[in-house]
Amino acid sequence: MKGMVFTEFLEMVEATWSLDMVDGVIARAGVGGAYTAVGTYPHAELVALVTALAEITGQPPPVLLQVFGRHLFGRFVQAYGRFFEGVPDSLTFLAGIEDIIHAEVRKLYPDAELPSFEVERQPGRLVMTYYSRHPQPDLALGLIEGCLAHFNDGAAVHLEDLPPGSGAQARFVVEAGEAP
Repeated sequence: MKGMVFTEFLEMVEATWSLDMVDGVIARAGVGGAYTAVGTYPHAELVALVTALAEITGQPPPVLLQVFGRHLFGRFVQAYGRFFEGVPDSLTFLAGIEDIIHAEVRKLYPDAELPSFEVERQPGRLVMTYYSRHPQPDLALGLIEGCLAHFNDGAAVHLEDLPPGSGAQARFVVEAGEAP
């Protein structure tokens, strides 16, 4: 997993709680905690960090992952604003996640282990089936929620769990809305 995910997670913890909380999460997780944005680290370390934060705060890991996803999307907007230029709405942005965003990430980081989305555009909605070697649908949900908040076009998302053995971990249904 790319180090940028780790550094952003720890920055979110510091901004939301404190630097002491970051130290406590790292110590409780039993990880080194020295991450660089361009490094690559085991997925298990992120799981350990989220679990440690959950134990300290009493908030469930799925909730923390959603909060982190929303935070991370905001950071993507700040760092990669060019991807948002000329995009009219959240459904258009999300429909291009594989062909535009993930394609660009793979150019920059060929070793990145990204999830994949099978996207089906329907009138007024987008169905996104999520696949990942390291499934974290709650993080993906938070990213989608961050996207919807960024575009503020009234769209809404709900998560559908899929049965084991389907090969996919989740399905996100994004319904278009009217801008407020």
